[in-house]
Amino acid sequence: MSRASREGPSVQGTLLALPAPSEHVVDGRGVDSPVARVLLDSPLPHLDRLFDYRVPPDLDTAAAVGTRVTVRFGGQETRGWIWERGGTTTHPGRLVPVRRVVSDLPVLTGPTMALIQAVAERTAGVRADVIRLAVPARHTATELSERDRAAAPLPRWDGVPSAKAGWDVYSGDELLTSLADRGAPRAVWTALPGRAGRVRGWTSLLADAARAALISGRGVLVVVPTAARAEHVAAALAEELGGAVSGRGSEPVVVLTAEGGPARRYRAFLRVLLGRARVVVGTRAAAFAPVSDLGLAVVWDDGDDRLGERRAPYAHARTVLALRSGLEEAGLLVAGYSRSVEAQAYVERGWAAELVASWTVRRAALARVQAPSAFQLEAEGPSGMARIPSLAHRAVRGALAHGPVLVQVPRAGYAPFAVCGCCGRTARCPHCGGPLAVERAGRFFCRWCARRPAGWRCPACGHRELGMRGSGSTRTGEELGRAFPGTPVVVSGARESHGVIQTVDASPRLVVATAGAEPVADGGYRAVLLLDGGALSSRPELGAGAEALRRWTNAAVLARTDAQVILLGSPDPMAAQALVRWDHADYAHRDLLERTDLHLPPAWRTARLDGPREAVEALLSQGEEAGFETLGPVAAPVSGSDEHSFPLAPGGQDVRALIRAPVERGRELAAALRVRQRERSARREEPVRIELDPTVLW
Repeated sequence: MSRASREGPSVQGTLLALPAPSEHVVDGRGVDSPVARVLLDSPLPHLDRLFDYRVPPDLDTAAAVGTRVTVRFGGQETRGWIWERGGTTTHPGRLVPVRRVVSDLPVLTGPTMALIQAVAERTAGVRADVIRLAVPARHTATELSERDRAAAPLPRWDGVPSAKAGWDVYSGDELLTSLADRGAPRAVWTALPGRAGRVRGWTSLLADAARAALISGRGVLVVVPTAARAEHVAAALAEELGGAVSGRGSEPVVVLTAEGGPARRYRAFLRVLLGRARVVVGTRAAAFAPVSDLGLAVVWDDGDDRLGERRAPYAHARTVLALRSGLEEAGLLVAGYSRSVEAQAYVERGWAAELVASWTVRRAALARVQAPSAFQLEAEGPSGMARIPSLAHRAVRGALAHGPVLVQVPRAGYAPFAVCGCCGRTARCPHCGGPLAVERAGRFFCRWCARRPAGWRCPACGHRELGMRGSGSTRTGEELGRAFPGTPVVVSGARESHGVIQTVDASPRLVVATAGAEPVADGGYRAVLLLDGGALSSRPELGAGAEALRRWTNAAVLARTDAQVILLGSPDPMAAQALVRWDHADYAHRDLLERTDLHLPPAWRTARLDGPREAVEALLSQGEEAGFETLGPVAAPVSGSDEHSFPLAPGGQDVRALIRAPVERGRELAAALRVRQRERSARREEPVRIELDPTVLW
């Protein structure tokens, strides 16, 4: 075996200082390309390179580029993928043969390998980690059944995109024309709910764009935050595309998610890989789906943090699709009811066009949004200072006479926080330091370790009794049930007893839901209350205001056009006014300007480092030598904390720091960090966790 000398970043480092060995031709004994260059299935950065193995004659046909193989490495069998085949090697001795081909089906196509390489380079990650996201685990029985199944012919699409009303509202007709002409348009689309006049629902408009890509003979890929949303969108697209095919049956739509088990996911992956489907809808990992000749990639609600990978290489679906758009010359549509600051950066850099309806159309398609001022609340008297003031009570009572009312709360459970009953200090778990919360039965528990505190004592005043602070969805439902006796109350959320409820009928009822778990009401809600706005928009986190605006927006679009939407709880004034004006682009623009001044992502590329102090300080020193900005180190929060300012890691040994660079030096920063990770891994030094462009900085 030998280290391949054909790849590696241009940044100089210890691993790249070795002279390149000379190549020589390998006698294949009847095999045309006897050298298999294998990428090992290993998370170690210094093994993220190609190793040369000999292809035995009996494996020549099966060992194609992109197949899974087993090789001998370090005295044991290791899985890997054939990345290249060739006839030369830099290894001076005899090459070790490939031991076994796991499957002769190439699961890595050429475009997929190019995308994996691009994602690894951008995130300073390891290709094997990216492949874990891109390729589902093999399910042998499913693979055999799918390969034996005869493929039905795909429908043929002819003509030009139909001139349906809807896209003209957003000045998006050119998008459809470009897609049909095999163009690669990129756009950021701020959609409206399809409830009035010429405004159509976003899935119906998306079907128009998909139809335009299919007319050009290319495929379509749609990525959404949740599996439930993927099923809904896939069903809508299948219905829309089924009626417009020219005489060859309907267009198959594949759902690619982790829901339903590994067999279902692998079956969907194989259908796309084998060319039996060219329209794919899925969650974040579906961004790597092997759609042949991709024409249109869509990410819906890109500000949702569920579209970001929580494990290495921490890639966001939006970033993956943006890279893929450039590599495969495909169209890209970043869409949602709100607009993320990252999408706004695409617009302001001129990389993507903007699709937004006029103010007049927006006003006609949306419910009226109110954010009562302090003066208005004072005019209500003492009740105006309540969590649900009297003006909101009147609006709810009037709306319940005609249909359902939605109440959005920021937290699930009964009482999100426990406090000292004497001094009001936040109560912490004596075992792990996590915040204590309250169950419906009044029992206290730790939100991190789930233990129940025994013998708790306040460290500030010594008091032993605990009190409650805040109201979760369950407690809010109880309070509303008492305030509106005889009215059914439904609570929706992942942690609730009934889970997430998808739909409700048009009968009068109160629906209490956490953000992202709001059911769709038949005909729309008659009123929407957005509670505790300050708790959501004033968190000490990067992008807290934008995230709050996104969640409020996704609830507000569920209301009828003649409904009232009331935002309460001292929300951030800028975010509240953006919701009232329904001007998400302006809010994203202001947010981007502020981040530019502060040198924060996406205006600047930022790497967050977590690890031992000595290792982090060494990386900071190397970053300063390269001319990058550095901040820190500071003591790192406990792993898994959702309270990023408290507590610190045990003993203060692990630290956190930032390295920042202008966007034009972003590739240089990622490449430098990737090389340093390889060096540390080769020397078996303690690892440092590196996340580029994180949503949580400290």
